[in-house]
Amino acid sequence: NMFTTQGTVIHFNNPKVQASLPANTFTITGHAETKQLTEMLPGILSQLGADSLTSLRRLAETMPKPVGDKAPLVAAEEEDDDVPDLVENFDEASKNEAN
Repeated sequence: NMFTTQGTVIHFNNPKVQASLPANTFTITGHAETKQLTEMLPGILSQLGADSLTSLRRLAETMPKPVGDKAPLVAAEEEDDDVPDLVENFDEASKNEAN
């Protein structure tokens, strides 16, 4: 990943790196995608330098803040992370399969 000053990330899925040590030159080739920093979180937190952390802090300050004791609204897909309730008796189903 290469971090730009605009808050974007140039992401290589399978980078190929070539080096010419006498010329002190490195080349990175492969399919590159430009993504927003927020799209790559939290996987790239360990790769962020001081400049990128400052950009991330500024981005976090622009996010909506909770009012009072209320938490910010959660998207519908995030609410679906709970373990579903057990509706059927799986022991009975396995007994039926054995017969």
